[in-house]
Amino acid sequence: MRVLITRPEREATALATALIERGHTPVIAPLFRLEILRPPPDFAAALASCQTVLLTSANGARALAEANEQRGKPILAVGDTTASTAEGLGFAAVVSAAGDGEALAALVRRGLDPKKGALIHISGVDVALDLAQTLAPDGFEVHRFVLYDAREEGALPESARAALAARALDAATFFSSRAATIFAKLAGEAGLADAVRDVTAVAISPAALEPLSALPFKATVAAARPTRQAVLDEIDRLAEAGVQGAQTMSDTPSPAPESSPWASTPPASPPPSPPQVAIRRGLGVFGAFVTGVFAAVLVLAGAVISLPFWPEEIRVLWRGEASAPAPAPPIDLQAVRADATIVANAAVDAARRDLTARLDELDKRVGAATAAAAERPAATPDPAIAELRGKITALENRPAAPAASGPAPAAPQAAPAASGDTDKDIAALRLEIATLRSALQTLDQAMSGQKDETARQREHGKALADAVDKARAEASAMGAGEKKALGAARASAVIGVAARLSSALEAGAPYASELGLLAPLAEGDAKLGEIITSLQPHAAAGVASRVALSASFPAVAKAALADDLADDSFGERLLGKIKGLVSLRRVGADVPGDAVDAKLARAEAALEAGDVAKAVDLMKSLPPQTAKATSAWLARAEAHLAAKRAVDQLASYAVTLLGAAR
Repeated sequence: MRVLITRPEREATALATALIERGHTPVIAPLFRLEILRPPPDFAAALASCQTVLLTSANGARALAEANEQRGKPILAVGDTTASTAEGLGFAAVVSAAGDGEALAALVRRGLDPKKGALIHISGVDVALDLAQTLAPDGFEVHRFVLYDAREEGALPESARAALAARALDAATFFSSRAATIFAKLAGEAGLADAVRDVTAVAISPAALEPLSALPFKATVAAARPTRQAVLDEIDRLAEAGVQGAQTMSDTPSPAPESSPWASTPPASPPPSPPQVAIRRGLGVFGAFVTGVFAAVLVLAGAVISLPFWPEEIRVLWRGEASAPAPAPPIDLQAVRADATIVANAAVDAARRDLTARLDELDKRVGAATAAAAERPAATPDPAIAELRGKITALENRPAAPAASGPAPAAPQAAPAASGDTDKDIAALRLEIATLRSALQTLDQAMSGQKDETARQREHGKALADAVDKARAEASAMGAGEKKALGAARASAVIGVAARLSSALEAGAPYASELGLLAPLAEGDAKLGEIITSLQPHAAAGVASRVALSASFPAVAKAALADDLADDSFGERLLGKIKGLVSLRRVGADVPGDAVDAKLARAEAALEAGDVAKAVDLMKSLPPQTAKATSAWLARAEAHLAAKRAVDQLASYAVTLLGAAR
């Protein structure tokens, strides 16, 4: 079948690959150009708070990967192609609805609870089904984010134009009603609407066929299910039914009948049908059986005859023997625990004793200073002294006349008669002034002494404050040093435990006891606790060592090679059984090609070189039919890699702690 593909370039390439594998000839003519749009400002917050992401196309998966680096959110995909695209982009939890938008909505209703949070729908500008409206009656809150746009082409692509003009197409695929609408419009504008008369339109759904009703297609077919696989199945059925057969392509357009609205020339007689070509297929079941048995006998005889010339390692594998890995040296768990405990306890006890003594001394000195300051009142001016000074000044400024001691009007009249009394008053006043001067001098001396004492007290308080600050600084410096010592001891202990964990992984032994040593060192350290959590699942039984993985690989490779069948025919199943019995395959790191035996050879060489990660990647790239043989080995290898990464991370973190302590 010669099949026209109207999808965007990325999807068209993938579909073309699938068609070529099935023996068809694709003609890629994209009607859209995909453009990734910038996410809105609130997209990151909405993605972080939602419970699930809904994808209705593979382009939505690509746009989501472009918009955000987060890959941990659960994803519900409309179909298998969208799901596989999301998984290929690194999204971990992906579930396929294996249908259309309604199937995706049904999957949401069955598996999600609207009370657990909102949903996000990643879509293009145009959508076939609005999931927000569809799921609203069920209580779901769906936020739609438009992250891509499929911009339609302005003219029919040249590849489609040439293929239609040459009548070189047997079928045309349409995966949306929009694609069908654009094709009908562009074909009409190019004057090629009548060129589809010998073409069968294959659409993903009946809705995608409706815009094509005006075009004179030979037939229109809707896939049984709205998936790419169903479209491919329909194309295979058309090929088996001989829709176009082996008809010779012609550059001369076929004339259209008078009934066609696009007819421009009188109808002509149709070209004669080409002769049918009989195709013989293979040797048949019996021929395949005889050929397979004969080939197996020849290969087995050659292997037995050449066995003495094989290397010793291969002869050992042929006989099914394998050298057991050397037992790992015993691990002295008590020594590690004792070392870590002694170092930590000694440092903590010394720091506690020294800090306690210094704090007691500081408390005593501060208490004594506080009591002394409370016993000595502050030197403040005394109102009585101020009043006394005022009275003395007033007496000193008083005149010697008698009028100074009495009222002004009566003094002149009493002066002649009371001169003796006046002298006595003056003498008494002078005596009072002298007494007051003596008291004032005494008070001045007392005040001067009080000022000196206050100054001495202030100097003493300042010296005491300086001593307290100095003692506090010394205590802080001593505490920082002790913290560094504790940090260094803790980092050293973590390094020791990391080394013992690494030894346990290399030996394939359980490491629960070693992991238990990290528990007291991880208090208050979230990073160390995270590493312990990642190592916990396999602590009791341990993980397979690299030596054990390498030793079990030949048997896994043998089974995988046997399961690598081209189809389910009897001859191929028999050939697979013979491959499983003989177990001959290529080995070496330089075996080229993407065949199963080539990848197995490179994976085995990577294991021998110590690169388990490369071997795992090669095994994952094998065809799906080998999964039964390789799944158990892959699970053990990935557990080994995960534990190895965690131990390496632990060692690196311990070195960082040691550097910070120093």
